[in-house]
Amino acid sequence: MRLDTPTLFLMTVVVTFMVGVLFLLSWSQDRTSRPLAIWGIAHIIGAVASALLCLRGSIPNPLSIGAANALMLAAYGLIWSGVRAFEGRAPSYRLAVSGGLLWLLACLVPQFYASLPARIALASSIAGLFCALCAREILRGRPEPLASRWSAIILMSLYAGLYWIRVPLAVFVPSMPAARIPESPWIAILCFAGVLFTVAIAFVLIAMTKERAELQQRLAAETDSLTGLANRRAFVRRTQRQLAGGQPVALLLFDLDHFKAVNDTYGHAVGDGALVAFSHLAGALLPPDAVLGRLGGEEFACTLSGCGAGEAARIAERVRHAVAGVSVAAYPRLRIGVSVGVAATSPGETTAFDDLMRRADAALYAAKRAGRGRVVVADPSPHRLAA
Repeated sequence: MRLDTPTLFLMTVVVTFMVGVLFLLSWSQDRTSRPLAIWGIAHIIGAVASALLCLRGSIPNPLSIGAANALMLAAYGLIWSGVRAFEGRAPSYRLAVSGGLLWLLACLVPQFYASLPARIALASSIAGLFCALCAREILRGRPEPLASRWSAIILMSLYAGLYWIRVPLAVFVPSMPAARIPESPWIAILCFAGVLFTVAIAFVLIAMTKERAELQQRLAAETDSLTGLANRRAFVRRTQRQLAGGQPVALLLFDLDHFKAVNDTYGHAVGDGALVAFSHLAGALLPPDAVLGRLGGEEFACTLSGCGAGEAARIAERVRHAVAGVSVAAYPRLRIGVSVGVAATSPGETTAFDDLMRRADAALYAAKRAGRGRVVVADPSPHRLAA
């Protein structure tokens, strides 16, 4: 079936409007996602612009040419602003509408307004620029494992290329009379391609938003709400992944000494502050690839991949010494200490997480029994301990 240009224009209006409504409905379910609202408004404006373009010849040219293209370029600018908001940057609404304002100013020049190639070249250049800027913003966006990110970059880049290729075509290909433009097969092809890109890009943007929401939910389920560290479940899973790698793995168990007394004497707010302070201090002193988590209460754990028992003990002693030196001006008598149990696997040794945890826990118990505030290393043999 062969679709004529008016039908394709009408389809563009309907599809763009429906996409805008879809974005706004998605935003109504998650009012914290501002990009969805921006993209929805942008597509509604784009639908209005497409409707004005459809009415070319039935309404005054200042509306079907001037206002329609200005609104369309503003819509592309808003999509770019929405992408910036999605990537955590401030949306720039002034720059978003600058393309439309530039178009309106150019239309005030009689020579430009009378030249169809000039109008096509300018509008295509601005629209393509906003699409390219969208691709750039997504490319340099947040370091998140979003599967749809590269799809969005490719689609936006292709859409920019589709617009920019119109510039040399408008300049070097002989133009037909304005009355016969709707009959051109190129207009039908561009309309159809525009509809496809609109739907595809909308689908990818919504997919990226959904992926981020799911990622944030997953991270929240794996993160200790007080300290921001991995919770017990996440820590166990990451450690099991390290143990499966075949490299030596050292496990450090930290337990804040006399923590119940801190809560009883200074209150739970101060106790929570001590937990947060320890998590920040330990995180700063541990190697960058260390996995640090809170197992519950005042107990923390850390795994070091490729690290032997001796090196792990030195790292644990550095953390213990730093914690012992912490002082709070508001509470001069408050002192925080930590006991540490260390257990490590040997190169090529296959050890289950529960076995390694049991050895480290026994070492921690030995540290507390010996007077607290010290580091004890579990002997490679699960039946002997070395202090």
